[in-house]
Amino acid sequence: MAERTMKGQVKTPFGRLTFGIMLGYTFMMVGLLTPAAMLLTFKMMEIDPNGYTASYGLIAGVGAIFALIGNPIGGAVSDRTNIAFGRRRTWILFGPLFGCAALFGIGLATEVWHVVVGWCVAQLFFNFGMAAYTALIPDQVMEERRGTISGLLGLAIPVGIAIGMVLMMLIPSASTLTKWSLVSIIGIVGPIISLFIIRDGKVEISNVVKENVSLKEKLSKVYPSPRRFPEFTWAIVSKFLLMMGYCATLYTTVMFVNRLGYSEAEATTSVGTITLIGLAATSLTSILGGVLSDKLKKQKPFLYGSAFVILVGLLIFTFVPNYTAVIIASVILGLGYGCFSSVDMALVTRILPNKEDAAKDFGLMNVANALPQSIVPAIAPLLLGIGGWTFFYLFLAGFMVIAILALRPLPEIGAYKGEKLEKTA
Repeated sequence: MAERTMKGQVKTPFGRLTFGIMLGYTFMMVGLLTPAAMLLTFKMMEIDPNGYTASYGLIAGVGAIFALIGNPIGGAVSDRTNIAFGRRRTWILFGPLFGCAALFGIGLATEVWHVVVGWCVAQLFFNFGMAAYTALIPDQVMEERRGTISGLLGLAIPVGIAIGMVLMMLIPSASTLTKWSLVSIIGIVGPIISLFIIRDGKVEISNVVKENVSLKEKLSKVYPSPRRFPEFTWAIVSKFLLMMGYCATLYTTVMFVNRLGYSEAEATTSVGTITLIGLAATSLTSILGGVLSDKLKKQKPFLYGSAFVILVGLLIFTFVPNYTAVIIASVILGLGYGCFSSVDMALVTRILPNKEDAAKDFGLMNVANALPQSIVPAIAPLLLGIGGWTFFYLFLAGFMVIAILALRPLPEIGAYKGEKLEKTA
């Protein structure tokens, strides 16, 4: 068995790299998250009007399983696509390309199983693209600036959703196929443009032969040893728990229709409005959290604070079922999520076990994002059946409490053994 070392990484100037990643990733999120936040619900109301709550949960849940495997597999494939076009640029192109083709197919779908297949393919390949983009940060950005770029990248998701919501609000009477075609085109155009901005290329990988490699070492190539790298595992666990709570927002459109009694047109306008308001909150704390954590050289206070803020937002959703409360809760959730996403990503770049396998390990970390997107829709019909919307939100808020406790083992800046080794090297 061989141990891989890497050198010769092409670097993109920081400003140019930031713009390229933000442009491509944001447009890609328009393609992926507009359906997740709105269009899938309405598609299921069209195909399965009597059982859309359960069928939406089925599609979102199964699709998220493919997102779950797509990120680490895509990351590992990206790490090993060592060609002149670039390890990351290759999958920045092909991931969204195949994903957007699947979205167009969903627009044509007439059966639930058509949508299931299309959404699974879309989730799989969009996550190939996501893994490639996020791996550019440890590849090309100095550690002291990763919090800043991570904060900016954290904006891509809410900005992407907001763009999608505004577009849907502007064309409420357009056909289903028109809406799906529009997000498909946007989802691939941005990544293609970013290819002309981001520099990447072939790297020099050296293989040093190691004899008598144990099964444990072989398994560590798939998942870093929890004993040697407990910080990495705790980062995954805490992110998973937090996202279990935050993924209650996946059912916002369904909640407007089912709990508040809104029509499709009313739900479109309402979801679009609260998304834009939430974006302002997320934008503020995503940038501010990343910059301040870099300046203060502290990350854990930001993580604790943002997790608590998200918990407060979920409790408002739980006990105050009206439009005004939903707006307030959405602002609070945006403030918490924006800060957490930027600072957490910066923390993860510090504790990656192996820089040569950055995309693969980032893919494993992103499992914590994808798995709750599968679990929450899968258990949502059960939770709603047990105690309605109050129990649904309260149950998921419980994960936020556990997430706060799981943040404790994470190392603060300067306390991680890998950082100490780098300083003495």
